[in-house]
Order: sequence, then structure tokens, then C-alpha cells
Amino acid sequence: MPSNTGGSELRGRLRERDTLDRLLRDVRHGRSRVLVLRGEPGAGKTALLDYLSERAGACLVTRTAGVEPESEIAYSALQQLCAPLMGQLPRLPEPQRAALATAFGVEPGGPPEGLLIGLAVLGLFAEAAAQQPLVCVVDDVQWIDRMSEVILTFVARRLDAESVALVFASRSPGDERMLSDLPELRVDGLPDADARALLDSALTGPVDARVRDRIVAETRGNPLALLELPRGLTPAELAFGFGAPSTTPLANRVEEGFGRRIAALPAQTVRVLLTAAVEPVGDVTLLWRALERLGIEPDAITPAQAAGLVEVGTRVRFRHPLVRSAAWRSAGAEELREVHRALAEVTDPRRDPDRHAWHRAHAAVGPDEQVAGELERSADRAMARGGRSAAAAFLQRATELAADPRRRAALALAAAQARFAAGAPAQVPDLLAAAELCPLDLLQQARVQRLRAQVEFVLNPGRDACAPLLTAAARLETLDGAAAQETYLSALGAAVHAGRLGDDELRRAAEAARAVPAGQDAVGLLLTGLVGWSLDGYPASVPLLRQALGALGTDEDLNLLWLTGPVAYEVWEDATWHRLTEAAVRSSREAGSLSLLPTALAFRAGALVFAGQFADASDLLDEADALGRATRLAGHPSASLMLAAYRGQELPALELFEATVKDADARGEGRLLGLAGYARAALFNGLGRYPAALEAARQAAEYEDIAVFNWTLGELVEAAARDGASAVATRARDRLAERTAVAGTDWALGAQALADALAGPPGRAEAQYRESIERLSATSMRLPLARARLLYGEWLRRESRRGDARTQLRSAHDAFRTMGAEGFAQRAGRELAATGETVRKRNPAACDDLTSQEAQIARLAVAGRTNPEIGAEMFLSPRTVEWHLRKVFMKLGIGSRRELAGALRAR
Repeated sequence: MPSNTGGSELRGRLRERDTLDRLLRDVRHGRSRVLVLRGEPGAGKTALLDYLSERAGACLVTRTAGVEPESEIAYSALQQLCAPLMGQLPRLPEPQRAALATAFGVEPGGPPEGLLIGLAVLGLFAEAAAQQPLVCVVDDVQWIDRMSEVILTFVARRLDAESVALVFASRSPGDERMLSDLPELRVDGLPDADARALLDSALTGPVDARVRDRIVAETRGNPLALLELPRGLTPAELAFGFGAPSTTPLANRVEEGFGRRIAALPAQTVRVLLTAAVEPVGDVTLLWRALERLGIEPDAITPAQAAGLVEVGTRVRFRHPLVRSAAWRSAGAEELREVHRALAEVTDPRRDPDRHAWHRAHAAVGPDEQVAGELERSADRAMARGGRSAAAAFLQRATELAADPRRRAALALAAAQARFAAGAPAQVPDLLAAAELCPLDLLQQARVQRLRAQVEFVLNPGRDACAPLLTAAARLETLDGAAAQETYLSALGAAVHAGRLGDDELRRAAEAARAVPAGQDAVGLLLTGLVGWSLDGYPASVPLLRQALGALGTDEDLNLLWLTGPVAYEVWEDATWHRLTEAAVRSSREAGSLSLLPTALAFRAGALVFAGQFADASDLLDEADALGRATRLAGHPSASLMLAAYRGQELPALELFEATVKDADARGEGRLLGLAGYARAALFNGLGRYPAALEAARQAAEYEDIAVFNWTLGELVEAAARDGASAVATRARDRLAERTAVAGTDWALGAQALADALAGPPGRAEAQYRESIERLSATSMRLPLARARLLYGEWLRRESRRGDARTQLRSAHDAFRTMGAEGFAQRAGRELAATGETVRKRNPAACDDLTSQEAQIARLAVAGRTNPEIGAEMFLSPRTVEWHLRKVFMKLGIGSRRELAGALRAR
């Protein structure tokens, strides 16, 4: 039976072994499985991974482990895991193949985006598993590099039908960063009987039974502790358990135990272990060459092998990571530098320039410009592969070695920018502080200030973010006009999102930005438009904002979506809104842009809600949620709020609204308060609870949040008119007219006609209802159109025109029911019943047997997408798409794609 901790048989663990056996059965039968083994150091996670590998049988097993010294080398763990699979690389689509080859340094190319690499790894796993079931094992996740962690977590959430097992082992509690919601197997201590048997195997003499019980209790059955802590202790020490009571964490005590065992070895053997610990790859040839440089004979490793601390085969493998860390910490600074120097000398700078530079950097005693230059070049290579975190690590070490203070300042600033780009804003302030200890020119000072403000905006995007951005923008005005303009736009955007909680930040930001000449590019025009919107009022700003939207043309402009999306709403440009969000999703998917895609998915989902495509919107939000868990990049909550409101399920909707309000208050994001108020008003209007809708809309309309205010006025008119508050309805209608008249689009004028019908002269109501329906029919706004038909039908019924009312109400009811707008559907159903018509109950079998994912795949297949295209859009492997399509065919009772469109229509 496989080893538990490097020498004993695997004891007990029936539950754990059964779980792993079932996992292997699923994989052999064509299903993918993901599992996280979680437990404290020494609990036996690695032994269980060994068991899994040995039981894999005919499966292909590929394995990697995080190593603390490697944690800053981009893709190091991922590359080791994928190395046996690279023969499948030519089978991937060209963009994915090129991205992975670039990330691994096999081919030159532009920096690949993380999502594209994730799709490539997913495809690589699927292609390999098509030949042979695949088991991928990742040990010590807490030490793998950041990019490997992001990619593997992404892949773990997209595996489905590829015959792949992806099994992680992570310390707990709190060491893992991104695996928290994946299937988990807790690896705790052994049961008492097994623990006592394991302890007995490690004891060299008799121990009192009560002392033995205390040792078992104190170690909580941790196998490594049971084996290691008794070693090196005298009978007298054992007689009292582990000596005097200790508050030291168990892992530290085990490492101390390994340290004592290492200290008892010959000096040359200790040096061998140190060299093996510092050389993280486990390259045996490299280790022997380094030992030769250090004047150490290879057989010096024999005592460490005999002690069971290290194994040497095709690779060097420590019994446990705590042995590596104990060997590392046992050395003094000078000894560590000597080992790094030897490893640098035997590492080929042409084949492995980054590790060569890394070892040289740690061998340096003081400033060394040559090594700093090597590290800077390594940072460039890491950045070219998309490894921003690794680039930051190289630059940070280069900063420490640079002799020239000005160069040190530039490197520290570059490291800070790399940390920020890598999604680690919390690590930026210390680097900026290091830069400020050096002489900075005016432009560098301004960039430091700008980056500090950007960090503040990311960490706290509410009311406190605007002022630092404004200060930074002011400093950049005479130094870098383009950077100043972009920073003013960020400041203005921050103030827009702070909204009612912004303490007049919007006016101050706009006044400051107006003093700066703005360019005619998208950034400049958008800045001009938002300044006009803030200071000159809505009518004056609409032409400027439309000009800015018209200037958007490049993929780079799509990064402005967080502002241009709300602007398109604000000027009632539904066609532009759809075009922008569709382009943003398409572009970010094609490029694999981790930074843009969450926002793009959320904003596209919002557009689809208004278009009445709730299922598609929900699919995108599910995708954004999965992406957010994998990358910790959350999309904007606006679409989730709207979808919850219009689905009409009161309790979950209100829970979401309350959570959003609480979060918005804490972060100072006033626009979210407006959004939550609008959503609450829409929910209650749908449910026919008009007093509650009126109160919610009144509160939301107290501040003119961009885009949200337009929608809120419509809800306020309807709620007030239905609740008998005619004066409130009239005022809201008039305020809406000030905006819709200048906007002039069919969407705007259709919304205004509906408000006029509700709150205007009764004699003109029918003509205005008809105008609203006609204008909204010319747009993609199917949800507002259905609401207009509902209100017209309600009016017709009250006019005792039951036949005409049925026509409008039936159309509205069918539309709401098809969308999934249950609250409005029930309201329309009640009105229909009042006309004397029997309302058909919804057929629960109509397509409900297709899951959301299956339905989306079916729709894409009907649209003519191939399996690889569907997979790229949904972040699935083509083989998983094929598997889901087979399930769809079976559920629909068809045999091919040719029948799919008809079968979906029939349902």
C-alpha cells in the first residue's frame, strides 16, 4: 500500500480512499471530476494523492506541486503539469495554441490574456483525455504561482464531460485563495486506534499508555506529527508527552522536529539538503553540478536518504514540504548566498535565463547593476507571457539591487505598476513608498500619485476615490496631457458612481476637468460630455455624449464600457447600447481579456433583460459569476438587480436588494442605492403593490443618477398613477419629458408617450398608448413594449372595452410568460381573467427539462455555431459541448442538428 508520509503504510482512510476510488470510476466512465483535499500540514494529503496516482491504472497521470521559491515564476506549476500533454498542442485552435506556446515561452508573441490560456489548457486536457482518461494532480496549491492558480481554477470550473480528474491539495485553514467553492474532501487526523498504531511504529521504546493517549490527542491524529515529533526526544522527554506544554502551532513543531533531525546529519549532508531545497525544480543533474561547485561529493546525500528525508530518482523529492522549509531555514544568510551562487553558475542563462537571474539576485551581497539588468529583462519576458505577477517580483528584486537611486526609483515604480496590473493592489503602496525614497522627477512624482489614487479607487471605489484621482490628474496636466485626461475621466467616473453619497464630488470633479483642454478621441469626447452633463444640465450634454459614443471604434475603447454603458442608457440609445455590449463580450472573449469580460458580461446581460431575453441574460450572469469566483473579478450588479426585479420572485429579490444597499452604503457607492431603489420599484409595480413601488421610486429619484434616473421616473409615473397620487405622477411625467424630448429616440419617445397616457389628459390617453406601442415596437426593447401593452390593456378594460383589452393583455401575458417575468405575467393574467378569458396555465414541461446550459448550447447550435465556437463562447471544451448536445437531442427526441430549430420552436 502507498506510503502515508514517506515510510509507513497508509492506515485507515477508508472514507478518503472510497471518495478517490469513486472519482476514478467517474473519470473512466467519461465524466470529469474536480476535488480539493484540504487539511493541515502533515495530515496525509500527499499520501492520498500518491494513492490516487497508483490506483489510476490505465489513466494518464500528470502531476505538479507548488514550491515556495517558485511561487513568483509565471506558469511554472502549470507548465510542469501540462508538459506530458504538449503533443496535443497542434490540435488546438490557432489562437489558443499560440497563447499557450507564448505563455510557456515556446514561441514569441504578444502577452496572452488569461482566459485564452485557460481555454487552451481546457482544450489540451480534453484532447489528451480523448486518447486516455486523464488524472491531473496539484499538490501544495498554496505555493503555486498566481497565474497557474488562476488558470487551473478556471479550468476546474469548466470541466464536465472530458474524462479528466483535477485534484488539488491545499493547506487549511485559509491558505487557499480561489478554491473555496470547489468540491472538497477534508483530510483530518487519523482515528484514535489508527493514530496509536502509527505512533507505536515510530516509538523506539515503551511509553506509558496515558502519555501515548496524550500524544495522540495533542497531535489530533496528524500522521506526520505522530511519526516525526517523537524522533530525537529522550525517554524522559517522551515520558511527559512532548516535553513541556507548548503553544507553538503543530506545523511549526513538526518543522522544528525536522530541523533537529537535519542538524544531527553530517555538515556536508546538511549542505546537500539546503542546495536541494533552494533548487526548486528537483533537477538531479543540476543538483549534482551545483554540489560539485560547492566541493561536495554526491554520496553526501546518502545519510539524508537513509533518514527518509529525501528521495532521489529521476527528480529530487523531499519527504514533505516542511523538510524543505526546515532545510532552508537552517542556513545562515552567507550560506544561502553561496548555494544560490553555485546554482546560478550551473543554470544555463540561455535555456533558463529567468532562474539564472533569480539565483544571481539572491547570491548578491549588495547593489549589483548587472544582476538588476538581468532581472529587468526577466520581467520583460514574464510580461510578454502574461505573467504580470512574476514581472513584478523580478522588478521588485531588481529595485533592491539597483545602485543608482534614479534607476531604483524607476524600477520600484515599474514594479508597483506591474503589481497593480497583476490584480494585487494591496502590494502597491509599499513599492510606491520605496520609489519615493529615491529622487523622482516631476512626471514620476505625478505617476506615483496617480497609481496610489488608482489603488484607492480599486480597493474602495466609492466616495473616497474621487479626490485622490483629481489631485493626481492636476499634477499630470503639464507633464502628460493624455494621462491627465484619462485620470480626470476616472475621477469623474468615480464621482458618478459615488452619486448621492459623493458630497458634491461630481461638481468639483467636473469643474476641475473643464479647465483642461480635451482631445477629440473617445476619452476626450467622453470627458467633455460628462463635464457638460454634470455642470450644464441634461439637454446641453446629450449632443456631446452622442458624439462621444459615435467616436468609439477600437477594441481599446471597449475598456471604457464601465462609463459608456451608462451613457448609452442616459441618452436612450438602445441600438448603441446593444452594439457596445455585444462588441465588448465578443472582443473580450476572443482576446481572453480577464479585465474586461466580467463587466462586459454584466452589461450585456442588462441589455438582454430589457430585450426580454431573460434566459440569455441569466446564462451570462451565471458565466460572470463563475468567472468572478475563478478570478476574483466581479461584474457590475446592475443586471442582477434588474433580472431579480422583473422575474418577480419577491423574497429572493428583496434579499438581493438589501444586500446591495448594505454593501453600497459601506463602500460609498450611491449609484448602487439608486439602482436598488429602481429595481424595488419595478418589482412592486409588477406585483401590483403600488404604494410600495411609489415609495421606492420616490427615494430612488431623489438623486439624478446617470441612466437610473430615466428608468426611475417611468416607474414613479406608473406607481403614482395607479396609487391615485396624480400630482406626483404629473410632476414625474414632466421631469421625464425634459429628457425624452431632447433625446428624441423611439425608446425615449415611446417611454414618454406611455407616461403621458398615464398622467396626462384622459381624452388623449388612447392615442398616447398607441404611440408608445408603435415607437417601442421599432426598438429592441421587448420588455418595455410588453409593459406598454399591459397598461393599455388595463386602460381598455376600465373603459369596458373587453374585446380590445383581451388582445393587448393576451399579447402582454404571453410575452411576460415567455420572458420569465412572473410578477408582470400574473398581473396581466389577473386582468385577463377580469375580462372573462380563461388564462392558460404555464406548461412546466415546455423546455424546463433542458438545463440553462443545455438551452444556451441549443440556441447557439441553431444559430449555426460549431462545437469549437460554442465551446469558446461558453468556456467549455468542444467535447463537453458535444456531450451536452447529445443530451439535448435525447430530451427533445431528435437525432441531429437539422431537427433542433423545429424541436425548440415546437416547445
